[in-house]
Amino acid sequence: MKRFLIILFLVMVCTSFGCANALDFNLSKKQQAEEQIDEKSEQARVLYAQNDIDGALVILQNKKEAERSAQDWLMLGNIMQDKEKIPEAIYMFNHAINKDPKYYKAYYNLGYIYFIQDKPNMALAEFKKAVKYKPDFSYGYYNIGCAYLKLKNYRTARYNFFKAMDLRANEPNIYYNLAYCYKMLNDEKKAKTYLDLYNKMMEQHEL
Repeated sequence: MKRFLIILFLVMVCTSFGCANALDFNLSKKQQAEEQIDEKSEQARVLYAQNDIDGALVILQNKKEAERSAQDWLMLGNIMQDKEKIPEAIYMFNHAINKDPKYYKAYYNLGYIYFIQDKPNMALAEFKKAVKYKPDFSYGYYNIGCAYLKLKNYRTARYNFFKAMDLRANEPNIYYNLAYCYKMLNDEKKAKTYLDLYNKMMEQHEL
């Protein structure tokens, strides 16, 4: 499931999950147990993708905490967020990070929660961790830019929108936010240029 937050700009949350790798046919008992855990995670992932969040939740809750992967904790966090149980979602995302300190998706989703809670400095810290562990993560730079917009740091916001554009040039909202940055920096000519590009891209998307 993907969520979109529209204020002056768009914040996108990445909620895709990695699937388990294929296992050899000849498995030890331990490997068989791990395969079963992976199968449960995959079942939960499929149910979640079908918007059966309660079914996914039951499967994940039936797994012992020590057996849950970082992806499991992330999905639990997303489910809690879907249910508007924000403290529980934060708890789950932090568990994902404890399980895998380099798991950029958990930092990203945690940053999103702080962002919608109007805590841009806390959001910024998490988004920066996301791009630290995934330097080619365009939405990470995009949301860093959005956080800087909230902080009214338009030059740094602009810098991060350009980094996002270098990685994902076909995202219209990057151009819209660049237009806004230039407007706030009193460069009306460049503001119009990027707003025109935004409108052109939106027209193409409607075709």
